[in-house]
Amino acid sequence: MKLTFWGAAGEVTGSMHLVESGGRRILLDCGLHQGRRAEADAKNRNPPLDAASIDAVVLSHAHIDHSGNLPTLGKHGFNGPIYATPATIDLCDWMLRDTAHIQEKDAEFLNRRRQNHHNNHHKDADPGVVTPLYVTEDAERVLPLFQPVAYHIPQTLAPGLTYAPYDAGHMLGSSSVVLEEASSGSRVRLIFSGDIGRPGLPIVRDPEPLPPADYLIMECTYGGRLHKSVEHVVNKLADVVNRTARRGGRIIVPAFAVGRTQQLVLLLHQLANEQRIPRIPIFVDSPLAVNVTQVTRDHPECFDEEARAYLLHGEDPFGFQRLQYIREASESKKLNDLHGPFIVISASGMCEAGRILHHLRNNIEDPRNTVLITGFQAADTLGRKLVEKWREVRIFGEPMRVRAEISSLDELSGHADQGELLAWVKPLAPALRKVFLVHGEPEQARTFARLLLTTYGLDVAVAAPGQSFEIN
Repeated sequence: MKLTFWGAAGEVTGSMHLVESGGRRILLDCGLHQGRRAEADAKNRNPPLDAASIDAVVLSHAHIDHSGNLPTLGKHGFNGPIYATPATIDLCDWMLRDTAHIQEKDAEFLNRRRQNHHNNHHKDADPGVVTPLYVTEDAERVLPLFQPVAYHIPQTLAPGLTYAPYDAGHMLGSSSVVLEEASSGSRVRLIFSGDIGRPGLPIVRDPEPLPPADYLIMECTYGGRLHKSVEHVVNKLADVVNRTARRGGRIIVPAFAVGRTQQLVLLLHQLANEQRIPRIPIFVDSPLAVNVTQVTRDHPECFDEEARAYLLHGEDPFGFQRLQYIREASESKKLNDLHGPFIVISASGMCEAGRILHHLRNNIEDPRNTVLITGFQAADTLGRKLVEKWREVRIFGEPMRVRAEISSLDELSGHADQGELLAWVKPLAPALRKVFLVHGEPEQARTFARLLLTTYGLDVAVAAPGQSFEIN
């Protein structure tokens, strides 16, 4: 077996790892890069491998940094099966279409603005044309390739090579991938962690124990950091809502449409039931989040006991009186004219695309408002710049002063922190021959590599793009 790391190696986005076994080439994830626009766009448009030579893709979960470049892979000639859990397939059905639609609309917006600028200032110059990475037809072309694999049920990928998904506890349908190769009377087992969840998160179950393995590809997003306790998240959310509402402001919440939005809705439902926040309107302004919320409702088999309790009492966990889901762009625009305090939850979570950019453009310069960041922000994204307290940021290319309060709800992170990662790997450590660290910025990866060595005596490699390893 041979491993080659192409994405999320030395960085957090663009997850993509190649496994070669028995003459077959299997891709673990095929995600979008996010960060510096020109650099990310170049990486996404030009996959570093021959797409037509890939025999199958195994998807750990539906987040766009793990699944979002599948349409590009298809455009370049891939036509094999894409294996994923049933919930992941249902989520990708909406997410890939939505990502294509957003790219089409953003390209249309930027081209219109470029043309206007050209007409007013540079009539003799060519304004150039922005083309979307892929369009809806490209996304729809790969959707029939998905094949469902239930948790713990082995799936044959190649002669002598099987895989089975285990619940990673990161989001609905997320999985750790257990690969097993058998040849000449010997066996080797490789685990790809996917994104590892946190114990105690709303809605999803905790990460489940995995069988012993020889090799491990492990994410380390928070390998050098510790989260605050999940128990305090409800109090912190209530404080942000009440503080902003008292000054008549709006709470603008960039949130991943998958997972984070549903968690926030569940927590706001709880606070509303307990009368701990004022009776202000709450909007989920994301067509994708609306569709994903319905997918979440359709997969109660993935729920933890807390979410199941709502169902047992006849309540919809993701619906209550003050909450309104918005699909149409015309309804989204009307929020700009709405007076008084309210909450808007909108995608994308790293503020890189979608309707959240319009809400930020209209609200970020008002000191009464709060921008509530609810998840990890990759380097060079607009979300990271807000977390880092930049005084001025560019939104749709226009400079804007950051006068709104910027607050973070780190407790809802779907990624295990340093302590939780160590606890997750502990049962696996005695049998492991080598660990490959991915999905972490360089400092986080180096810190966690040292910790794995000193704590468990493990042989650790921090994966670099294009780096290959032979596994025996």
